[in-house]
Amino acid sequence: MSAAPQQISLQLIREHMYSAVICDALDSVGLKNQSPRIPLQQLTSTNMLVGRCRTTLWADMFHVDPKPYELELQAVDSCQPDDVFIAATGNSMRSAIWGELLTTAVMNGGCVGAILDGAVRDVQKIRELDFPVLALGTSPYDSKDRQRVIDCNIPVEIGGVLFSPGDLVIADIDGLVVVPQNVEEEVLQLAWKKVHDENMVRDAIRGGMKATTAFETFGVL
Repeated sequence: MSAAPQQISLQLIREHMYSAVICDALDSVGLKNQSPRIPLQQLTSTNMLVGRCRTTLWADMFHVDPKPYELELQAVDSCQPDDVFIAATGNSMRSAIWGELLTTAVMNGGCVGAILDGAVRDVQKIRELDFPVLALGTSPYDSKDRQRVIDCNIPVEIGGVLFSPGDLVIADIDGLVVVPQNVEEEVLQLAWKKVHDENMVRDAIRGGMKATTAFETFGVL
């Protein structure tokens, strides 16, 4: 692995990094709570998800919506390349707030995935699109008259972690992690170095070095 480039692109993150090493780098800058501690599941694809937060805030509702889907559709249509659609519901499973048609619509704008602390439906059809959706679970219910978007492009909280518009988000089979924009450059440089150091440790251990000696030598585990 070569020396870290001055600017680490999203594509380089996809090719060389993973959620755990990003968490380690965040620990190094004193940010120790950047991965939601709720059981979000990779329900539609196990592909690594790397992109920037496009946030929505949701609320449960118990009346007929006079303008169903209004802000939801505006948020979907505003998606740009490399966006990750973030839906914060407060862990509500009242309905499925995500499905195949929304997936198709955001993919047209270049969106690369969705993260929601709620439910999804049309799972098999979304799997066929190979579009990553992380959610708490599934539900057959439509969101109409059950849940609605009440605000967009604002900081939202999922699992005790703040997601702000434009923040970097990385998700894989180990979990997901959010990198605030004000520390992004430093964190990515640290993560790049950690990957390089881990590669050296791995090679040393495969060559017969004891784990204790490897840690004493490289300071990485």
